[in-house]
Amino acid sequence: MGFIIAPLIGIILNGGILFALTKIVEGVNYTGGFKFFVLGGIILGLFNFFIRPVIKIISLPFILLTGGIVLIAVNMVVLRLLSYFFDVLSFQNVTLVFENFTTYVIGAIVFGAINWAAHLFVK
Repeated sequence: MGFIIAPLIGIILNGGILFALTKIVEGVNYTGGFKFFVLGGIILGLFNFFIRPVIKIISLPFILLTGGIVLIAVNMVVLRLLSYFFDVLSFQNVTLVFENFTTYVIGAIVFGAINWAAHLFVK
């Protein structure tokens, strides 16, 4: 039962984090409605399982040297990859657009904070 429930909770949690991100940070625009949040939750879940640990291991010395500030850059990479995947996979009417670099930085900080807070309650 946990084999099915855990991924569903992850998809819901990641979709909710994307929803909060798009509502809190000005300059983060999306199209696709509910489909965006479901697909975004699935893709973020895959990124968090496969790609994010590799990036964190590679950047571990820098994370330690900067006291974790580099994690903002890791979150920026994850958000950029999510935006890129929506473009490449070209889901019908589903996009994620960040207006500029500053929006990526603010989005990464908010994304990290919400992700951290959400995982406190889930685990």
